[in-house]
Amino acid sequence: MLDRVDFVPVFFAPFVSAPMVVDPGWVDYNDHLNMAYYNVLFDRAMDEAMLLVGLGPYYVRHKGASYVTAEVHVRYMRELKADDPVRVTVQLLDFDDKRVHVFQQLYHAAEGWVSATSEQMALHVDLMRKKTAHFPTDILSRLALMKQAHDRLTPPEGAGRRIAMPPRPA
Repeated sequence: MLDRVDFVPVFFAPFVSAPMVVDPGWVDYNDHLNMAYYNVLFDRAMDEAMLLVGLGPYYVRHKGASYVTAEVHVRYMRELKADDPVRVTVQLLDFDDKRVHVFQQLYHAAEGWVSATSEQMALHVDLMRKKTAHFPTDILSRLALMKQAHDRLTPPEGAGRRIAMPPRPA
């Protein structure tokens, strides 16, 4: 990972993570990727995307702040197996002075189908005070650049969904 922030990022729409592989140790007794490790893959992709915004290890060390997940909604659509190659897309849906709202899609990298989606709200946090804090101006500027690029994308199917039982027959 980059350990510097003195660059002008280019934001692809959507952001596409580096290739990853389903670790055989992540496969459960059902012979597919355990649900916890979907979140590992989404988290790694989010870290890559936020690094371009300036939120990475350098930021934590020098600013004493970071971002943390406040809420997440994962949909599992198709199972992954050991050694499957994957990539994750990250689409910035919105942000404000303390929050980032993203939608991610986990793809089988060789076959192109979507395995899962993750919608996430992350908070900017002052690590010393353990409280939410305003993003600094430079981070807000980069988030605005990312949002401008991602605004060209269509809203992802599934964004804003809630969990609920289907209506009962009358």
